[in-house]
Amino acid sequence: MMQPTNLMAVIVAAAAAWIFGAIYYRLLGKAWLAAQGETPETMRARNAGKAGVAKAAPFVISFIAELVMATALQGILFHSAMSGVRQGAISGALIWLGFVLTTIAVNNAYPGRRFLLTVIDAGHWLGVLVVIGAIIGWWGR
Repeated sequence: MMQPTNLMAVIVAAAAAWIFGAIYYRLLGKAWLAAQGETPETMRARNAGKAGVAKAAPFVISFIAELVMATALQGILFHSAMSGVRQGAISGALIWLGFVLTTIAVNNAYPGRRFLLTVIDAGHWLGVLVVIGAIIGWWGR
C-alpha cells in the first residue's frame, strides 16, 4: 500500500535538519576543516573564483538530500506503523547506525581520511536523522 505523504511534515523536517546542520558546522567548522587538512584561508582561496551558484550548490544539494531522507523516513515509520517523537527519533538513530555511520566510515577509511572527520560528519548525520525522525514521528500522531 502506498502511504500518503505529508508534504508539510517532510518540508518542516528537512528545514529543521538543514538548520541543525548549519548550526552544527558553524560550531565545528574549524575542526572539520582541520580534519580535512584545510584551513579557512585555503578554503577561501579555493572558493574565490567560483560563481555564486557554485558556492550555493552544496547547500541546495544538502536540503534536497534532507527532503529525500524525510520522505524515506516517513515511509519507514508509516510501514512500521510507528508514530511519536520517541519512535521517530529512535528510528532515525537506527537508520544512521546501520546505514549512514557505516557508509561514512568505509568511505573515509579507504582514502585514509582522519578519524576526526568521520566523527564530525557522522555526528552531523546522526543529528539530522534524529531531528527528521522526531518531527516526522510527532507529525504522524
